[in-house]
Amino acid sequence: MANNFVGEKIGRMCSDKNISIATLSERSGLSESQIDVILNSDTVPSLAALLKIARALGVRLGTFLDDSEHLGPIIHTSNEQQEPASFSSQLSVANSHLDFFALASGKTGRNMEPFVIDINPSTEDDPIYSTHEGEEFIYVLEGSVKISYGKDSHVLHKGESIYYDSIVPHLVSSGNASPAKIVAVVYSPA
Repeated sequence: MANNFVGEKIGRMCSDKNISIATLSERSGLSESQIDVILNSDTVPSLAALLKIARALGVRLGTFLDDSEHLGPIIHTSNEQQEPASFSSQLSVANSHLDFFALASGKTGRNMEPFVIDINPSTEDDPIYSTHEGEEFIYVLEGSVKISYGKDSHVLHKGESIYYDSIVPHLVSSGNASPAKIVAVVYSPA
């Protein structure tokens, strides 16, 4: 994903809708400094921040990741090469060990965001939990994955899945010192 692709898109939408940083901050619940980092950073912000900004701008989450829109079905073949989007927290790169490969970019009007995600072991000692409206489904393809959900932790292995409400603080990380791969579907209400 091109550097600052998401920040540029958000900035363009704000300009087109005549929305100031202060107004976006008020509507999204993010601070002006968080929005400034998002607009000027080379990494994609967290899903939680993107969901809040999408809501504030009246668009769906995928709008920030799409480069085109398609009315029919979207098909990805196994031989397609994709650049990952590496999401971070709003003010640090604490959770940048997740590389997201979008599976529905370009699909018009979708309410779900499906991804294949490569999870590399994190070196961060103080990871930042995510919380946002909606629901998430995760299915483990390879390795083991630790899902921290509220005060509980669950370790899932290949072939296992979890479905949870995203409003509860949560964190997806490697279940051990080895990489893992998952399919994740994020649902965000309109």
